[in-house]
Amino acid sequence: MPPPADIVKVAIEWPGANAQLIEMDQKRPLTSIIREVCDGWSLSGSEQFALRYADGPQLYITEQSRSEIKNGTILRLAVSPGRAARQLLERIQSHGIDARLEALKELAKLSADPTFAAEFINMEGIGTLARLVESGTHFGEMLAFTLTAFLELMDHGIVSWDLISLSFIKQIAGYVNQPMVDVSILQRSLAILESMVLNSHSLYHRVAQEITVGQLIGHLQVSNQEIQTYAIALINALFLKAPEDRRQEMASTLAQKHLRSIILNHVIRGNRPIKAEMAHQLYVLQVLTFNLLEERMMTKMDPNDQTQRDVIFELRRIAFDGENDPTGTEKRKALYAKDYKMLGFTNHVNPAMDFTQTPPGMLALDNMLYLAKVHQDTYIRIVLENSSREDKHECPFGRCAIDLTRILCEILQVGELPNEGCNDYHPMFFTHDRAWEEFFCICIQLLNKTWKEMRATSEDFNKVMQVVREQITRALAMKPSSLDQLKNKLRGLSYSEILRLRQSERMSQDDFQSPPIIELRERIQPEILELIKQQRLNRLCEGSCFRKVGNRRRQEKFWFCRLSLNHKVLHYGDLDESPQGEVPFEMLSDKIPVSDIKSVVTGKDCPHMKEKSALKQNKEVLELAFSVLYDPDETLNFVAPNKYEYCIWTDGLCALLGREMSSDLTRSDLDTLISMEMKLRLLDLENITIPEAPPPVPKEPSSYNFTYNYS
Repeated sequence: MPPPADIVKVAIEWPGANAQLIEMDQKRPLTSIIREVCDGWSLSGSEQFALRYADGPQLYITEQSRSEIKNGTILRLAVSPGRAARQLLERIQSHGIDARLEALKELAKLSADPTFAAEFINMEGIGTLARLVESGTHFGEMLAFTLTAFLELMDHGIVSWDLISLSFIKQIAGYVNQPMVDVSILQRSLAILESMVLNSHSLYHRVAQEITVGQLIGHLQVSNQEIQTYAIALINALFLKAPEDRRQEMASTLAQKHLRSIILNHVIRGNRPIKAEMAHQLYVLQVLTFNLLEERMMTKMDPNDQTQRDVIFELRRIAFDGENDPTGTEKRKALYAKDYKMLGFTNHVNPAMDFTQTPPGMLALDNMLYLAKVHQDTYIRIVLENSSREDKHECPFGRCAIDLTRILCEILQVGELPNEGCNDYHPMFFTHDRAWEEFFCICIQLLNKTWKEMRATSEDFNKVMQVVREQITRALAMKPSSLDQLKNKLRGLSYSEILRLRQSERMSQDDFQSPPIIELRERIQPEILELIKQQRLNRLCEGSCFRKVGNRRRQEKFWFCRLSLNHKVLHYGDLDESPQGEVPFEMLSDKIPVSDIKSVVTGKDCPHMKEKSALKQNKEVLELAFSVLYDPDETLNFVAPNKYEYCIWTDGLCALLGREMSSDLTRSDLDTLISMEMKLRLLDLENITIPEAPPPVPKEPSSYNFTYNYS
């Protein structure tokens, strides 16, 4: 008979004594349980003790967190959080250097515990640490532990960052500006400054006075990627919180060739692979840079503004060399209307009206003027070769440029805030001072080429724009490292190639639609589904690494989960760093019997997404979230590192529970593998025949290997 749900069997350790094996009644107060444990070792003053986990982060157990204790957990009797905080505070202020160093080292570790942090902060501990930093008398390890503890304590959000003094800020900024400083001190100083900027409007101005982007350039040229990541994170924070008048100034600094080339050559093209956090910071920098276009994108053109109208006139002049304009007003108007029609504007009389739609607003006109001035030969060629056509196949440059700008804004999500878990940066945008404009110039030439390949007319405008969007999206997915590589990728994605790709991707839907083939497909499907199911379960047995939910700091925290080989238990546990290869079951301290799992939920139905609703959750994080609900009322929450892992795990868990696998990945694999199997079976058949019985399920489906192309 299973034990009652409120009873958990645990082991409790105490240094120098044999462990106690007890059945912990979760209905009893913790103080009563601790008193009983202390009596077992003849320890007096049970109110001075508490329970902590023996493994992992070794957090204190409270009445609020005790429900997380599982059967078989190893606990440790320790001094209470309040007593530990008091002792450490006394030792930190002692005169002995060695004692102070050991106390700060222990404090740096304990400060991550929210229960201990609350006690230490209530004793004015943060003020004590701040004064130690302001004194300027701590160096090396002692200073590194002090800064680590300070950052961990502030990260709990118990104390407002606005209470930080100017002298503390100056001291931290001084460590960042020093030419030679210990790496650990520099890391923590950069992280503290980033948190100040992100969490306090008033501190932003103080930090901005002490630290400039130019002063951070040197930290991007080092070989330590962690330092580079912290430096770019601080740049992003300064950029994100800058008021409108300073944001453009910062953008100009970031756009300078010197800084851009340093990021390109020392970070993106460095000798080390880009880690996930660095990729995220590069993505954030890319998004913030493109978001500077939002103002122009959302600005309508004023048809009565002569300065803006002059830009359109300049487009006409460059295309048609309008120096010999007729003198008569009526003749000039008629000529202009004809020229504006040849330029491809919708409104020939007043083309300014074409730019009143937002998005793309004035951004489209900016792009067109850049093309006309910087790539004048290309601009003139596109305009003239289309204006001289008489066969209704002319490509309307103006209309196309405006709609193309809108499409590019949508693809690159101009105006949207960075997604928390996204790493989708494009190296090519760091290779040119005017990357956005050059991107447009490449794409408008692609559009003109595709228009001709499709032999399109004005009625085909929307079809052409759909094809061009697909060409650009597919090319970006290949992650070209330069604008020249982008040109090559687009050159290979001609209209005929897009048709071929579409046909190939639709093959399983459009081909083999005769009744006998449909029946054959239905007979093959169970075998293929079983193959996919086994592959998913095998992947769960291999396991995956996940980042801790809500971890905002550069010190990445990970946990690993994998299914037992007999498919009966989910093993999971915390890791200090991202693993290289398989993690043994012995390293995973927690487990969930599969028989206890009630269901799997995804997206906004996940408890950890509901809990974090007060924070800025984005669509991408929601699309990667899933939770395992198990008895009695517990959850194991996941945020997958990417869409592929999300599909693998949600499919695998559904297969484990005997439910339908319904992800996009499964549908894609099913269609692909069925089509491959049907082709193989039909190759040798002159007349299609239907097998009398379904083909047998392979005895060892895991021996089949197939790969994915999932984006």
